[in-house]
Formats: sequence, C-alpha cells, structure tokens
Amino acid sequence: MDRRDLHFQIAVVPGDGIGPEVMAACLQVLEVLQERFGGASVEFLHIAAGAGHYQKTGIAFSDESMRACQRADAILFGAVGLPDVRYPDGTEIATHFDLRAELGLYAGLHPIRSYPRLPRLLADKRASAIDLVVVRELSEGLLYSRGRGTVDSDTVARETMVITRDGSRRVSEFAFRVASRRATGKRRVGKVTCVGQANVLSSMAFFRKVFGEVAAGYPAVDAEYGYVDAMAAKLVKSPWEFDVLVAENSCGGAFSSLAAALAGSLSLAPTADIGDQHAVFQPAHGSAPDIAGRDVANPVAQILSAALMLDWLADQHAEPRLAHAARILESAVDKAMSVIYPIALGGQDGTRAITKAVIAHLRKA
Repeated sequence: MDRRDLHFQIAVVPGDGIGPEVMAACLQVLEVLQERFGGASVEFLHIAAGAGHYQKTGIAFSDESMRACQRADAILFGAVGLPDVRYPDGTEIATHFDLRAELGLYAGLHPIRSYPRLPRLLADKRASAIDLVVVRELSEGLLYSRGRGTVDSDTVARETMVITRDGSRRVSEFAFRVASRRATGKRRVGKVTCVGQANVLSSMAFFRKVFGEVAAGYPAVDAEYGYVDAMAAKLVKSPWEFDVLVAENSCGGAFSSLAAALAGSLSLAPTADIGDQHAVFQPAHGSAPDIAGRDVANPVAQILSAALMLDWLADQHAEPRLAHAARILESAVDKAMSVIYPIALGGQDGTRAITKAVIAHLRKA
C-alpha cells in the first residue's frame, strides 16, 4: 500500500447548545482512528460561529471564518442556533445557509438507516431495516428566498421559489450517482424517486421534467415520481420500499427529518452538504440547548458525519485508505449501537458512554 504522507486541514465549527459536546466526542473518535490507521495526518482548525458568537460579537460568521472554511479540505459542523437569539427580521441564526451559498454547495446528502436493537416508531418489523437516502437540492427552491422575502404594510408576506435547469440537472445527476453506488449486494437495482408538487406548481413540474431527462442517461437505475402528500404517507407506511429520494430544498428538508424520525431519531442521522469543490458535514439534529452540558446528547450523528467526510475526501483525492477508514468507523458505530442505549432514546447511555463504546470498538478493529 502506498504510504505517502497525506495532510488534511479540517475546519471545525462546534456551534451552539449540544454542538460543542457532540463535536468534542467526534474529534476524540477521529484522533483514535488516526492512531489506529496511519498514513494521513489531520489538522483541526476550530472556528467560532453561531448564535452564541452573534450574542457576543454581533456577527454570526465572520469573513475571516468564511475564508478559513474556503481554504480547508472539509468542514465539520456541529449545530447552531438558540431559540431566543434572532436577527432583526425575526429569523434564527443559521450560519450553514451562509456556507452553502459561499461554497457552492448544492446537494444535501441524508443517509437514513435504522438500528435493530433500538426502539422504532413503526410496529411493522420491517421498520428495523430502513435504509434510504434523501438528496436535497440546496442552492435554490423555496429557500432561495431566504433574506429576499418581503412584508408589505404588515398585511402580505411574499417569498419566491426559484428552480433552474442547471440546479435541477446537477442534483438529479448526484442522486442517480448515489443510487448507482448503492446498487450492490441485496439491492441489485437502484431506484430514485423524484418528489415534488408537479401537479400544481410549474416550477416543480420543470424540476420533474429535468429529472426525467437525467434519468434517461441512467438506464440501469429505476426512476419514479411522486407527489409530496402521497410520498409522505408512503414514507410513513412503508419506508423500507424507498432507495434514494430527490427533492426541492424545503421539501427535501422535511422528508429527511421525517425519515430520520421514523428510523429512530435525528440524533442517529448524519448529513453532508456537497458541492464540486467544498463540503460540510454535520448531524441532522439541532442545537437542543435544553439538554446542553448534561451528558445527555447522542454523538452518533456527528460521528457518522465524519465518516461521510472521509468518504468524500477519499473521492476528492483518489485515496482508498480514507474510504477504508470510513468503513471501519461505521462498523465501530454499528457494534457500539448493539450494546449501548442512548438516553435520548429512553436508555441510560449519555455522550461519554457512547463515545467510549465507539472508541473501544475502534481499538479492536
């Protein structure tokens, strides 16, 4: 195996609430992973940002911090936002939106899977085998209007949805590539479901049209269409029937959270915001300030986000050792989840106990 030196700088944004706790757990795990599998060195650059930083400085995310993220090889992001800390227009502090815009991030990757030992919301035993991916378009859609909405005479509020051919094409291609990679083993044929409100909105009908054009270039992957309401019902009734779903920004956000909850908890779900040159990796859950500092938070979503980061870096740098490390990390989490029971899910294991269990299985690998 080629043992050439590799060095990566990772920007680390812990954020607010439980963000610093789950991030600290994640970094402990990554440090052990580096000890166990050499050949690559990682430098962590800590960046202050979020609602707490806004309270102190009047700035949620500085230009200097943005430049540091642009220079970094990848960005590990915790959770930001505090309910009582808002901008003058009433919206919450959400610095990840700034990162998406500045770094050209357009594909939100939300892998969702259940863990058999943990409690599930659905009675059907097949719910213990949920394994799907939501791909969310990030650069446009309804959330393109963030910061651009208007309120007229305190009587009418307006937002504008934007859907472009390029935006629809690239996120559809991303979704089909994900499905193609997943079409192995038991799942021999990948499937991508385009979710939208194409029956009533011309913008989503256009998204659907472009999706269909892209689908024609992936004949080995099945393509299907569904409306938001019908797909939401089907997702609750039989989530195990889905493979990859692709949707407009706001719709994709709702579906990813719904799927994560059905699989067990947002605290188990990692996410990646991906562009052509940059990517941000973070847990699906929020900052949960009500449980901050109590050793209650589940760090699994943050740790699995680091596995997504390793996979992305492996692709970016043609470095299979990083992909191998991602598999080792995922396996350690799987084994840990077979013996621990997070407090967040009604069990007795908190942040430190879960972190310790993951590290123990890493050391045995």
